[in-house]
Amino acid sequence: MLYRAIRSLLFRLDAEEAHEIVARQMEALQGIPIALRLIHAAFRSDVPVSHLGLTFPNPIGIAAGFDKNARLIPMLAAFGFGFIEVGTVTLRPQGGNPRPRLFRYPEHRALINRMGFNNDGADAVAERLQKWRRARATSPANRPSPPIFVNVGKNRDVSLESAAGDYAECYRRVATHADAAVLNLSSPNTPGLRDLQRPEQLEKLLAAIDKRGPVLVKIAPDLDDNQLVEVCDVAAKMTDGMICTNTTLDRLPGMDEAGGLSGEPLRAKSSEILKKVRARVGPRFPLVGVGGVFTPEDAREKIAAGADLVQVYTGFIYEGPGLARRLARGLDGISPKRHRE
Repeated sequence: MLYRAIRSLLFRLDAEEAHEIVARQMEALQGIPIALRLIHAAFRSDVPVSHLGLTFPNPIGIAAGFDKNARLIPMLAAFGFGFIEVGTVTLRPQGGNPRPRLFRYPEHRALINRMGFNNDGADAVAERLQKWRRARATSPANRPSPPIFVNVGKNRDVSLESAAGDYAECYRRVATHADAAVLNLSSPNTPGLRDLQRPEQLEKLLAAIDKRGPVLVKIAPDLDDNQLVEVCDVAAKMTDGMICTNTTLDRLPGMDEAGGLSGEPLRAKSSEILKKVRARVGPRFPLVGVGGVFTPEDAREKIAAGADLVQVYTGFIYEGPGLARRLARGLDGISPKRHRE
């Protein structure tokens, strides 16, 4: 009830302005150790799982986009997320697309964004990740320390021909300080980016990466069946997992803003892609399901479709800080392997 009241006030503001206000408050609050401990006590949910050679406190993660610059990790951990994906990070700092670039559709429980990989750049994010890693190494055993994924993309002015080198250098700078890395090949807001999902481009890019831990690729929900087979075959051979999916270019009536659509309208489409990916890559290849997750039933749908882990973003905006705990408890006792045995 409290979050609904807060949300009604925030939703009167521009969506990106509201996000920045919340982020500033989170950053201030996480500087108070006792506040972090109390928040974690209220929101933690221990449903441990192991994938990618990592142990997760629970299978619910926050997707890339919420914490682009690795500033909010302690607070997101206290909110009970089982893993945190920061980014998308580019090699050089980037301002992104002109504002306004984030739009709410409350009647559909949806967002459209055309942010354009706005971020502080690889060096700044690497420094914050390194600081978190040091703090985690010396923190008490009861302090939350979920795995951290870093999401890597390319600068807007980097050509397709130069993309592999750009990704590789960005990855080199940030991946050492994270537990896993995600290559974002599927944002609709960087021109030409989705062409990197073509098999010849994907193979070139992955061959350029000097792996320092698990590497996953994040794919679009708008691939046709032939494209999906191609990207699955390369990913299964050259990566450690896939994230299904990014935002869609689909639209509902009344949605006239450019960008990627997320939230409830994406749920069924992303689950269908996830199901097809699972059928192609086999039962043991790690998959993360994301897209339209608001309820435990939505999370169970992702598991049934083939996910080992589940992420949220738009659902967190609409449902608030208790979401990770509710979803994790809803998955307690449900094995990701059951639908594949």
